[in-house]
Amino acid sequence: MKLSIIIVNYNVKYFLEQCLYSVKKAQEDFANIFGSNSSEVFVVDNNSQDDSCEMIKANFSGIKLIENKKNVGFSSANNQAIKLAKGEYILLLNPDTLVSEDTFSKVVNFIDKNNDAGGLGVHMIDGSGKFLPESKRSFPSPAVSFYKMFGLSSLFPKSEKFGKYHLSYLDKNKTHEVEVLSGAFMLLRKKTLDKSGLLDEDFFMYGEDIDMSYRVIKAGYKNYFFSETSIIHYKGESTKKGSLNYVFMFYNAMVIFAKKHFSNKKVAIFSVLIRLAVWFRAALSFSKRIFKSALLPVLDATVFYAGFYFIKPIWEAYNFNKEGYYPKEYMIYAVPVYVAFWVLSVYIAKGYKRPLDSKKLFKGILAGSFVILVFYSLLNEEFRYSRALLLLGTAWSMFFSWLLRAIFTVFKFKYFGFKKKSEKKILVVSDSDEYLRIKKLINSAENNDEKVGITPFKKYNEDNLFHLLSIEIKERKINEIIFSLKNITVDDVINIMKKLQGSSVEIKIAHHKTQSVIGSNSIHSSGELYVSDVKTIVKPVNVRIKRFSDIFFSIIFLISYPILFLLVENKVNFIKNIFKVLSGKYSWVGYAGNNTSVPKKLPEIKKGILSPVNFPIFDEKEILRINMLYARKYNLTDDIYIIYKSFDKIGNKKL
Repeated sequence: MKLSIIIVNYNVKYFLEQCLYSVKKAQEDFANIFGSNSSEVFVVDNNSQDDSCEMIKANFSGIKLIENKKNVGFSSANNQAIKLAKGEYILLLNPDTLVSEDTFSKVVNFIDKNNDAGGLGVHMIDGSGKFLPESKRSFPSPAVSFYKMFGLSSLFPKSEKFGKYHLSYLDKNKTHEVEVLSGAFMLLRKKTLDKSGLLDEDFFMYGEDIDMSYRVIKAGYKNYFFSETSIIHYKGESTKKGSLNYVFMFYNAMVIFAKKHFSNKKVAIFSVLIRLAVWFRAALSFSKRIFKSALLPVLDATVFYAGFYFIKPIWEAYNFNKEGYYPKEYMIYAVPVYVAFWVLSVYIAKGYKRPLDSKKLFKGILAGSFVILVFYSLLNEEFRYSRALLLLGTAWSMFFSWLLRAIFTVFKFKYFGFKKKSEKKILVVSDSDEYLRIKKLINSAENNDEKVGITPFKKYNEDNLFHLLSIEIKERKINEIIFSLKNITVDDVINIMKKLQGSSVEIKIAHHKTQSVIGSNSIHSSGELYVSDVKTIVKPVNVRIKRFSDIFFSIIFLISYPILFLLVENKVNFIKNIFKVLSGKYSWVGYAGNNTSVPKKLPEIKKGILSPVNFPIFDEKEILRINMLYARKYNLTDDIYIIYKSFDKIGNKKL
């Protein structure tokens, strides 16, 4: 056996599926050179909850699957397979990668000819075609780490001193001897592992590749960055690298590495740098999240309150011929309550969800005003200040909160401004049958919030494909390209992605044997954009969230019943529904349609008092589409919005 490929998987089913098809294709090329049965594939699954193992068993009979009952970590899972591997070479490969058809053949040919090579990595690009700098690195000594952590490596990338972390002064299109390889693609000699030892299981997820690379060199071998083949690595899909959890886990791994390989003096220096970096990155990440999440609500609250601050004295002078007519408690207590209701209502109406939508903003403010007026009517006379002032405040709030977002839009603060809804124009590079299949998949998975135009591209010609695509992009104003791997090689896709990097065109990939289209222009966003899987709603974490929210809302409704009963059509049945949900027999939100009309293709959930449809629909296909969308993209905020939008029907009887 020449080559053993080992993939550790954790909840990235769609990426894994396409990865395995690319591996299978590369194995065929490898067999043509090194003979049949010259390679084997292991998948070690760390207790995934997304049916990854079932997918492998159904579609990849030749794969050696190891199913762990818990997440044992990256190092431990790889070691399980390494102990069983028969190959002369061991390839550690991430599940969120796509390899070129000749990748295995090229890397093994190179390492065969270079006896001093103990480890090898390759040229990696992300989902937008951008070169991933971690394809080649040096060891994180205190000095190298300092330059990286405090930005000097970014300021002086061509400096051999400051750019050493990612070896950014080395040509990424040439093969070089390097110190550190990426665990996303790490080819190792089996005899090197026999000498250096297996992966260190003290590293749960990060740092094991640095440690392994270090031990390869200590064992007397060299590590190489090999530039003559490329792979796609959808970096950030298995683990979200912008999270605080990532920051702490990664830098903790660096401390383990330092304690293991540095002198006591260097460990002390490195530990101080690490702690500074951890808290700096954590504070930066936390502040950024808080800023993005809280800025608009805080600005809205300021605008809402300012409205009453300016309008109240004008209204007092106009209506009562004197200022100070209303007591000071009005601005201290009543107005902040109004503001809180409006901000909460805008949130429930998804007025803060990106892309920002003026309709959702207005709906939220109007709904908040309605709730305030209902409570207002129940208060004692001494606390009923002025309906007219409340309505004037509503008008002010609607106009100036909209104006605030419009200003952000004009000055191109994209995160806080309105996003113009434009038609998504997709070019599908495939034959006719694949085009129709992919189009159907997109239409079944796409949200109706945006229009989608899908165009076939059948003029496939290897020699001038990029030129032809460039013409199509310009003439048709294409903003997304989907390549079917039935009609084009991974290698050709990679070459086109490299040429298109930096453009506004998104690249996605479909395999003709899968029911997913993957791709991402951002390392922080999911690439599972078009999938036919509808099991999101029955994932254990979502089942728990749904049940907790049902109990929470039931208790709130029960406590608030003396007020809320005024808003519902069937007041007696409202109470009955509360206890039905508390008992666990029902959920506040379920599928649309009666219980017997829900098809078996949808995952089973509890019957709902309400549904995603609050108006009559008699088209069964449309009901199915809405239910599938609800199941596939389930989120707690959807249930909150449905309850809010259909609250008057919350006393409905269910069959």
